[in-house]
Amino acid sequence: MEALKEPIEEKQRGEKETTGINAFVLLFSVIVIAAILTYIVPAGQYERVEQDGREVINPDSFQFVDSNPVNFLGIFKSIHLGMLEGSSIIFFVFIIGGAFGILNATGALDALIVLLTKKLANREKLLIPILMLFFAAGGSLMGMAEETLVYIGILVPLAIALGFDAIIGLSIVSLGASVGFTSAVMNPFTVGVAQGISDLPTFSGIAFRLVLFVVLYSGAVFFVYRYASKVKKDPALRFYGNFKPGEQDKTLKTKTKMETKHKWVLITFLVNFLVLVFGVLKFGWYITEIAGLFLLFGILIGIVGKLSAGTIADSFIKGASSMTGGALIIGVAQAILVIFTTSGLMDTILYYASNAIDQVPGALTAIGMFFLQLCLNFLVPSGSGQAALTMPIMAPLSDLVGVTRQTSVLAYQLGDGISNMVFPTSGFFMAGLALAGIPWGKWIKWVFPFILFQIGVAVVALVVAQAIQYGPF
Repeated sequence: MEALKEPIEEKQRGEKETTGINAFVLLFSVIVIAAILTYIVPAGQYERVEQDGREVINPDSFQFVDSNPVNFLGIFKSIHLGMLEGSSIIFFVFIIGGAFGILNATGALDALIVLLTKKLANREKLLIPILMLFFAAGGSLMGMAEETLVYIGILVPLAIALGFDAIIGLSIVSLGASVGFTSAVMNPFTVGVAQGISDLPTFSGIAFRLVLFVVLYSGAVFFVYRYASKVKKDPALRFYGNFKPGEQDKTLKTKTKMETKHKWVLITFLVNFLVLVFGVLKFGWYITEIAGLFLLFGILIGIVGKLSAGTIADSFIKGASSMTGGALIIGVAQAILVIFTTSGLMDTILYYASNAIDQVPGALTAIGMFFLQLCLNFLVPSGSGQAALTMPIMAPLSDLVGVTRQTSVLAYQLGDGISNMVFPTSGFFMAGLALAGIPWGKWIKWVFPFILFQIGVAVVALVVAQAIQYGPF
């Protein structure tokens, strides 16, 4: 048995070192390309106006302005500016990592993994549809995105302990939340904002999106379940990411018992989640409130777990330091957006893209809107930000070309949601990959068939929406 495990271990270590391009190298290459484009593409500008507390563009106000190209030093300055722009998410990641460092120090997580592994013996595949439904519901009902990072540290080692791998653990969390975010049954950050800008009743057209949710969730479960069956049959296919092969076996062999203090720690963590859900739904909490909540409960978990004050502080620092790679990726990704925004390229690209859609035959306009939104998410990975930027143009454009405004919102939400699991400018996505130790290239190669499936579903959904004149209700 040990002889079999050794070559597998060597293969996995070698695979981790050679698979895919380094995320920082990839992002820096895009930054350089963006800087070069500032010398080629003319700068433009739309006027911004206030609407319902949000800054949106006036679609009839575009004009070309003097170019503001990025010089050689500006390429490196943009990274610092990107760090500043992404600081709220960066420090959110550090605080979440610190809170999980305290949780890990209590031993409750290892005890939970051992307990679940025993309880789910020969039934571990049930974990996939059950937990993916939980995360899909969170993404669809309350726009769960950055918040999913806090669960990767639990699900990845659990998946490995159950005989799966890091890709399964990450996809249960991230892919589950992504299909929910994309279908957006009642997502306040995408459909809620876009419908408000488009003068549609909030969360109207919900029946159509419920059907979409079922289709995308079922496809995701099938895709992940099939891969899980393969790695179960052939352990050589497993990818361990940040976790060494056999590391979880050692945890299981220690026979970590679920002590009373561990139960109280996990109960405290559950209370933390319930408070989080209540705060998001009732008071509209976002990153700052959630970070404060996890810091508070991290300390409480340490106290309940009978850790000393010094151990709590050291565990927090250790957990936060483990997030450094993922946090820095967020800042570097933001540098790309800084260049496009400060140089005036963002509005120019939007102007030419919307004019191109205006020339598309009416029957294909909704599909053209979808692919435009899909591409624009590279530049504006924020769901609400993309809605504020594009919907003031897409809504009146849809009136002119015979597409209902509800359909144009559908095209936006699908384009925004699908690309969140692809583009390296999506900070929380890249941070999730870093936490699991999965190279961007390896993830894209694995998830690409499912991305094609989602695009196919999106095209069919838009054709149907156009045929039934998908309206407000």
